[in-house]
Amino acid sequence: MPSRRDTIADDLRHQISTGHFKAGERLPSEAQLASRYAVSTPTLRSALALLQGEGLIEKLHGSGNFVRHPLHRITYTGGGGEAPTWSTRSTPLHVTVRATNLEAHDHLAGLLNVPPRSPLTEVFCITYEGKSPHSLARIYVPRDLAPADSSVPDERGIRLAELRPPLAEVQERLSARLPTQEEVTALRISTSLAVLSLTRVATDATGRVVEAALLVLPGDRADALFTTRLMAEERSSKE
Repeated sequence: MPSRRDTIADDLRHQISTGHFKAGERLPSEAQLASRYAVSTPTLRSALALLQGEGLIEKLHGSGNFVRHPLHRITYTGGGGEAPTWSTRSTPLHVTVRATNLEAHDHLAGLLNVPPRSPLTEVFCITYEGKSPHSLARIYVPRDLAPADSSVPDERGIRLAELRPPLAEVQERLSARLPTQEEVTALRISTSLAVLSLTRVATDATGRVVEAALLVLPGDRADALFTTRLMAEERSSKE
């Protein structure tokens, strides 16, 4: 027998699919919905969490629950020496960028292989489709490789590539986990939605780490693609 949570989620899901609640529309308040379904607020929130995990609704803190516009899946393209890239089949994405100067604490010092308190620059990026956040990234570079402040996000990315020495090695580590509360808020996702967590570390020919990127891709709207190209002589030697 379905639980009250599942019954409520099924009813709201039906109302969304039939257009009773339209994309972008605010749902009745949680108190109103709890009264309508004669359940406690925790039970109602549990039902809403199911729909949020499916990507049907999003909760904007201080504003309420809204029916989400359908999101296109994005693809992270890895396995190369270029900076992280995202793409969709049809919808253009835009990025907000914020740069902050800081000192390397324990985790960052180990990630970039620098002494604690070394000067770094963090470039914090959130990628959007329309007004809906798609993914976020924190890119760390040694301070001497960071560009001067720029008000144009695309220019900042270009300057990072210009100041960075030629890369000799790029390591990418991918794992799945639950989001942090900060990521839940920034990406407007459920605490129960798994995210792809990707750590990308780039080094130059001297072995110096010149860039470390921490990317978070929500599992309901992102894929990661890695392509390995074998040289013809490598293939023939294995035949």
